[in-house]
Amino acid sequence: MSVEAANDPEILAHVEKFWEGRKPHSPIYQFLLDDIKLTYASKGVVRARLLLTKNHVNAHGGIHGSVSATLIDWVGGVAIAAYDNRTKTGVSTDIHISYQTSAKDGDWIEVEGRAGKVGGTLAFTTATIWKVIDDKPGPIIASGSHTKFVRV
Repeated sequence: MSVEAANDPEILAHVEKFWEGRKPHSPIYQFLLDDIKLTYASKGVVRARLLLTKNHVNAHGGIHGSVSATLIDWVGGVAIAAYDNRTKTGVSTDIHISYQTSAKDGDWIEVEGRAGKVGGTLAFTTATIWKVIDDKPGPIIASGSHTKFVRV
């Protein structure tokens, strides 16, 4: 059983600066994730929360699969930035997602990214998206893995 590292204010400040520098160059991130709030960072691990709006749901009222995919893509990059304070997090080589339940407009969600290995050319991340219940992670909405080509 691993012990969770304490929130590291320096890493959190780095990933917040990284995100704020990235956001203006990505219209899709601006549209879907403009209000996302980073809440935790330690070496290779980040968490963030987002209030779902009508922009995040599909015709049936549940979180759109493409929103979950965007979150897994986004949090993987931010976890890589948190791994060693890098400012370039590479390009995706593959992404896998398992959808498990849903969330709706007005629900809070939490996303966590973990950079398990960051090497000279590849980085491997995992991600989990939860519905927030009573200010704690509740049911898992989706989980995934994301591999990125990185260059040191």
